Amino acid sequence: MAASVVALLALSLFLPPLLLVAWKHWRWGRTARHVIVVVLGDVGRSPRMQYHALSLAKSGFSVTLLGFCNSKPHDELLQSDKIQIVGLTDLQRLAVGPHVLQYGVKVVFQAVHLLWKLMCTEPAAYIFLQNPPGLPAIVVCWFAGCLRGSKLVVDWHNYGYSIMGLVHGPSHPLVLLAKWYEKLCGRLSHLNLCVTNAMRDDLAENWGIKAVTVYDKPASFFKETPLDLQHQLFVKLSHTYPVFRACSESSDPGTERSAFTERDALSGAVTHLCGRPALLVSSTSWTEFEHLIDSGESLPSLVCVITGKGPLKDYYSRLICQKGFRHIQVCTPWLEAEDYPLLLGSADLGVCLHRSSSGLDLPMKVVDMFGCCLPVCAVKFQCLHELVKHEENGLVFEDSEELAVQLQTLFSKFPDPAGKLYQFRESLRESEQLRWDESWERTVLPLISDT
Repeated sequence: MAASVVALLALSLFLPPLLLVAWKHWRWGRTARHVIVVVLGDVGRSPRMQYHALSLAKSGFSVTLLGFCNSKPHDELLQSDKIQIVGLTDLQRLAVGPHVLQYGVKVVFQAVHLLWKLMCTEPAAYIFLQNPPGLPAIVVCWFAGCLRGSKLVVDWHNYGYSIMGLVHGPSHPLVLLAKWYEKLCGRLSHLNLCVTNAMRDDLAENWGIKAVTVYDKPASFFKETPLDLQHQLFVKLSHTYPVFRACSESSDPGTERSAFTERDALSGAVTHLCGRPALLVSSTSWTEFEHLIDSGESLPSLVCVITGKGPLKDYYSRLICQKGFRHIQVCTPWLEAEDYPLLLGSADLGVCLHRSSSGLDLPMKVVDMFGCCLPVCAVKFQCLHELVKHEENGLVFEDSEELAVQLQTLFSKFPDPAGKLYQFRESLRESEQLRWDESWERTVLPLISDT
């Protein structure tokens, strides 16, 4: 009740001036070659919406990208003269009052603030909106589109209510309200995109929404990293993270070494170190693999790099330290946007533990790994088969014991090119994967070409 009162007061105060601004801008009409891309989240951690913006710019559109500026986007986005990033203010939740009131105040603030930003931006032919989060963005973007003559395009990455359900439970009143809102307001869009065929079918059958599948594809900068760039990255990271430092110095003082590579002092040539550890990019524990090495299996030592950040990062880092691994080193680096593709292109194996809250989206991390021709072991869920083909481009597992067996199989001949790990990499190289730009031009551009 309190949240409703706050909402009514806020709207009564802010709606008149917003409508006045809208009337002023209405006279301009929409700009056919301008698109607004909206992310009610961190732009730097929203790669798919960054890719939309870049593809729109390459196709001749001017783009205004609205979102939170908490982390740095990719350089290509910042360097484009056709893309303007406009920051949104992220209101922190109030420290006092009931949770419902705190949430209500935040939603009202976001609605008013986003509407104001949209009204003050050059009119656009389309508003591209990432969902989730869609509360309150779907209604706000639709309303602004009605006032400005813009068509709303919703890009469904997942269902917002299913993510809320992980915290509150699927039968919580807030989750049920969010589902009703998402299902009702999702139909307000002019065009809908989604990330899997499974989500497309679910939207059609259960929501009455017709969507076009636009699979996540790797951007052009996700590719295998040349050995000299691998060495540069390892040396750079070794200044901060000891796992990248060489275990021993070369007899030649001019030779530069990392844990994985060395550069010859005379020729400048870079080679892999003999007996180097295997490099994994992952987010998991490696207890079972440690036991296999202790039991006498002929397996390499591992350097496991856990990427990303989250509220439980420090907690799990402490747990890993308590394990006392002898053959496994774990590192949780903070990587610059440009270094992440280089790391994936330098790794030997990726492990993905993504479990979809809805069972209908796919892990973009695996898409990026495949772009770098990096073989993957991924935990199984409903529609993973649309991306990972078991025994073709990677392996699928259901528990830690099955993963341990797969690691044993993949690393049993490391780094012998006759091993299964190398065969998966060759399969990825030969697959000639479609890149984001080409996929976008085939699927999305024809849908908006009427402008």
